[in-house]
Amino acid sequence: MDIMECIMRHLVLLGDSILDNGSYTAGGPAVIAHLRARVPADWQVTLLAVDGSLTSDVPEQIARLPADATHLVLSAGGNNALLQSGFVSEPAQSVADVLQRMAAIAQRFEEEYQATLSAMLACGLPTIVCTVYYPNFPDPLVQQLMTMGLLLFNDRILASAIEVGIPVIDLRRVCTTPADYANEIEPSVQGGANIAAAIMRVVTLHDFTKQRTTVYV
Repeated sequence: MDIMECIMRHLVLLGDSILDNGSYTAGGPAVIAHLRARVPADWQVTLLAVDGSLTSDVPEQIARLPADATHLVLSAGGNNALLQSGFVSEPAQSVADVLQRMAAIAQRFEEEYQATLSAMLACGLPTIVCTVYYPNFPDPLVQQLMTMGLLLFNDRILASAIEVGIPVIDLRRVCTTPADYANEIEPSVQGGANIAAAIMRVVTLHDFTKQRTTVYV
């Protein structure tokens, strides 16, 4: 076992239902349960993420951080994207019109996300962020449109993480099959296990003493 694995840690999960998926696993283990099963006996894992949360709700979660927290994990932005999903069916006068609207949506999200990330970094703890994974819509056209729309949000998540030099879990490469989803947008038991495994990889492998962004899957 690596010497770093022997150090007691307290992981805190922040954000939305990607980490708070217990309502969607039909009684099976959620992300938090998978993590608790994986960590050494003297580690702790606390769930502060709340199903349905927007990025702007995360500072309220941060206010409840345990005093002995050592690592923060954030998965947020999916619900922000859902709120903007009607954009894909709105009429447009030109490609330029569409691009201007997309730029406005991305800018608003970036400002909100960076404010949340700043609140997390102010805690002075190793911080991990996640991209928003692709949805699981059965209709190919809906899936294509929603996947393309997420590019706006994931671009700003990645850019924000790179700017401050923190690691990223690319959930688009972690949940990749229909079995990873409980419905169109929530992680299943299998998806939760994949997410927990990815979190453990970052916590145990990443060198948080260096301000460097590494993408993990």
